[in-house]
Amino acid sequence: MITGKEALERLIEGNRQFVAGQYRDQEMSAEQRSEMAASQSPFAIILGCSDSRVPVEVIFNQGFGDLFVIRVAGNIVAPSQIGSIEFAAEAFGTPLVVVLGHSNCGAVKATLDSLRNPGGSQSRNLRSIVDRVRPAVAALINTDLVNDPDKLTAAAVRSNVCVAAGSLRHGSEILEQLVQSGKLLVVGAEYSLESGEVTFFDGVPV
Repeated sequence: MITGKEALERLIEGNRQFVAGQYRDQEMSAEQRSEMAASQSPFAIILGCSDSRVPVEVIFNQGFGDLFVIRVAGNIVAPSQIGSIEFAAEAFGTPLVVVLGHSNCGAVKATLDSLRNPGGSQSRNLRSIVDRVRPAVAALINTDLVNDPDKLTAAAVRSNVCVAAGSLRHGSEILEQLVQSGKLLVVGAEYSLESGEVTFFDGVPV
């Protein structure tokens, strides 16, 4: 298995190819499907948003079996997501976790709206997502960013990614031990809906 840094470089190169329009052939033969049915060895785990405009394998130009993908609105960290990441990291030895946010995230915007208008109505299930995003973005409401909705959203998206990545590094004994032993790298990134580029900005090794 490659290292976390090598896995990260592979994702960066795949995204560069995607932005340039250099797509890989995604066809799979019956023989390949049969081989993959027996086992898997994804080189990266991606915790991304459910947004239909952020298809993870596509934006990183990867194929079948390359990525272990967990998608949930707001790329939030909840017990089921942590458990899924623990499973992949332990079972497959996957060396990289990427928390992937994206520009103009609807879940982040919904959270900012709930902070500005606390009396608004939301379903219990939507509130469960908003409640997990809120701690990452609440402080931003008390800054000058509140006067610029676009900048506020952009800052909130990145803050939400950073908090989620930090939660994975320190909120799970299994993941924390893997990180401390150098077997797992956890980074945060943002996908631009406008340009197609992924920017890695949190926890990236020098």
